[in-house]
Amino acid sequence: MSSAEAVETTEPAEPVGPAGLADSAQELAEGLTTSTEQVSAALSRIEASQGTLNAFRHLRAEAALAEAAEADRRLAAGERLPLLGVPVAVKDDTDVVGMPTYFGCDGDLPAATADSEAVRRLRAAGAVIVGKTNSCELGQWPFTEGPAFGATRNPWNTGHTPGGSSGGSAAAVAAGLVPAALGSDGAGSVRIPAAWTHLVGIKPQRGRISVHPQSDAFQGLTVNGPLARTVADAALLLDAVAGSHPDDPHRPPPVEALAAARRDPGRLRIALAWRPPLTLTGSTPHPDVRRAVSALAEVLACLGHDVEEARPRYGLISLGFVPRATAGIAELAARHPEPALLDPRTRSALRTGTRLGGRVVRAAREREVRQHRRIGAFFRTSRAGAGYDVLLTPTTALPPPPIGRFDGLSAWRTDVTMAEACPYAWPWNVLGWPGINVPAGFTSDGLPVGAQLLGPSRSEERLISLAAQLEADRRWYEHRPPEPSSSGRPGYGR
Repeated sequence: MSSAEAVETTEPAEPVGPAGLADSAQELAEGLTTSTEQVSAALSRIEASQGTLNAFRHLRAEAALAEAAEADRRLAAGERLPLLGVPVAVKDDTDVVGMPTYFGCDGDLPAATADSEAVRRLRAAGAVIVGKTNSCELGQWPFTEGPAFGATRNPWNTGHTPGGSSGGSAAAVAAGLVPAALGSDGAGSVRIPAAWTHLVGIKPQRGRISVHPQSDAFQGLTVNGPLARTVADAALLLDAVAGSHPDDPHRPPPVEALAAARRDPGRLRIALAWRPPLTLTGSTPHPDVRRAVSALAEVLACLGHDVEEARPRYGLISLGFVPRATAGIAELAARHPEPALLDPRTRSALRTGTRLGGRVVRAAREREVRQHRRIGAFFRTSRAGAGYDVLLTPTTALPPPPIGRFDGLSAWRTDVTMAEACPYAWPWNVLGWPGINVPAGFTSDGLPVGAQLLGPSRSEERLISLAAQLEADRRWYEHRPPEPSSSGRPGYGR
C-alpha cells in the first residue's frame, strides 16, 4: 500500500488532548474554559504519558499553575493577549529562569538566571510554560535519546524515534500533551521531528526569532521555530515569539505569519527535487517517502501550481556546514562542568570543532555569500523572473528509525547513518533561509513522513500561505496518534 493510499484509508483516531493553540486561546478569551483548567489538564496528560513517551525533561507544575491563576485574573479583568493563559512547552536548549538548561546533557548545571528572549516574548504574549522538552545531547542528532534522560518515543509507534533534536517538543505536540511547542533547528531539528510525527514545523529566517542569550547559535546555523498540528497554530506561535534582542546580529524585517496563513498564495512555480546535496552516502528516498512526496506534488499541481522536477545547484555546501556545526558543538561542550559525562561522540565533535575553529570557520562563513548567489539564482525574485518560487523536497530520506538504531555507533558511523536518513534539511541552515515541513502521509506501516517547502531569503509568508492551502486540501490535522498511556514514569530533572 502506498503512502498516499495509507493517508486516504486511515481512519482518524478519536481526538485526544487539547484544542489547538488558536482554539485554546479563543476558548479562554470567550470564557469557555479557564487557564487553570487548561494548564492542569496539560500537566495531567504529561504525567500520564511520561512513562511511555518521555517527552519532558522538566515540569514546572507549581509555577505554571500559579501563572495560570494569574492569567485567569487578567482574563476576568478583560485583558486580552494572543496566548494569554495557554499552556505551551519549550525545548531544553532554551533558558527559563530558575531552571537548568541541560540541552540533553547529564551532570549538575546551574539554573538560568534569566529567561531567553524567546521565552520572554512567550510570556509577554501571555503563554504559560508548563515545562521543558527532551533533546539529544547538544542537539546533534536526529533522535532524542541519551543516558541523561532515556529515550523519547514517537506517539505514532513507541518503538520508533520522534526524531531530533526537537523530539521532545514534537512528541508532546503530536500526542496532544500541549497545543504547540518551541523547538530549534540547526540541521533540520524542527523539520525532521515534525516530519516523523505528522506536524507542521517552521524553520524561520535566521534572526526571525532571537536565540539570545546566544548571539549567533552554532555559528549561525541554529534558529528557533514552532511545532504545531496546523499551519495557523504554527504561524500564531511564530508571531508571538518573533523579534530580536538588542544584541542580536541578525534582524530581518518583520512578517505577519498568521495573516499569511489566511491568504491565497497565488499561482506558484514549484520545483520538485529528489537529489539531495552531496553527502557521499548515496542517499535516495525510501519508496514510501517518494510515493508520499509525489502525491503531495500532484496535489499542488491540482491546486493550480506549476510543478516540475529540477535540480538545485548545491555545490559543495557541506564545506560551509561541517566546520560551523562542529565548532558550535565544541563551544557548548567546552562549557560543561563535567566533560567526562558527555557522550563519546560529543567529545569527538568537540575535538573536531576545536581543530576546525578560528580561520576555517571564518572561511566557511565567508562562503555563504557565494552560496546565496548560486542557490538564490534557482529562485525568482519577481513574478517576471524565470526561476522558481518554492522548492519541494522530502524532509527526510527514510521513515523514523527504531529506538536504539544509533546505539553503540562510533562518531563517524553515527554521522554516516544520520546523513543517510536525513540528507535534505541542513543546507537551508547554512543559507539561513526559511523552510516548512508539512505532513506528506504515512508509510504502509503507519509511520509519518514529511515534505519540505523551501524558499529564498525572507520568504516565510509565501511558504506559510502555500502550506495553509495544502492543509485545507489534505486536512492532515484530522489524523492523530493513539492516546498515550503510562507504564511507569521516569523521574524529571537530572
